[in-house]
Amino acid sequence: MAILLDVKNLSKTYPAGSENVQAVRNVHFHVEEGQFTSLMGPSGCGKSTLLHLLGGMQKPTSGEIWLSGKPLQNQTDEELSQYRQKIVGFVFQFFHLLPHFDAVENIELPLLITGENPGKARRRAKDLLDQVGLDGKAHRRPSQLSGGEQQRVAIARALVHNPKILLADEPTGNLDMATGKSILDLIRKVSQQQGCAVVMATHSREAAEWGDMVIMMRDGQVNGIYPVRK
Repeated sequence: MAILLDVKNLSKTYPAGSENVQAVRNVHFHVEEGQFTSLMGPSGCGKSTLLHLLGGMQKPTSGEIWLSGKPLQNQTDEELSQYRQKIVGFVFQFFHLLPHFDAVENIELPLLITGENPGKARRRAKDLLDQVGLDGKAHRRPSQLSGGEQQRVAIARALVHNPKILLADEPTGNLDMATGKSILDLIRKVSQQQGCAVVMATHSREAAEWGDMVIMMRDGQVNGIYPVRK
């Protein structure tokens, strides 16, 4: 498969008083189209910062991120905004659903923001609700859904614009073991159906091994990359 993301010598440094903290240090790896890649390591090792860099939410201090052969680090703020809206989908540990919107409204919102026809946006949202197993709960608000159901809505929202990349930050960290496994299975299935790559941050080896490739991180650096034996 073709390389979708190519990360070269990537670093991110934050000022901290009179010193600097290097959250990501000289990271190298690549992600192929359709590949499920896990970033694994303890809290504070740089996983979330790396996801933010890949998602265009932060700019690197140095190094390069290439998307399908184009340099992401050279894009303007407007271009990065378009990248986040059209190329990347985000899934977070704490769901981040809008509490006063029901499930289908939460899912269709990213399309409406970009000017999509409301009828098409609603049909797309309902199709995704069916894919994630919540077709009967379209009009329930987040407070009326379980944690696992909320994460399913969040996954559907992340996929609503057919992204090339799904970035997931500890998507099972707020769920019990059985629900977490069902969410990992769902992420793998829907990403395969839509043909998008997944990059997931996790501290759990069991969760990491749902991917095709595991990238081990410690102290902001990659200290191992290995394929997962299925």
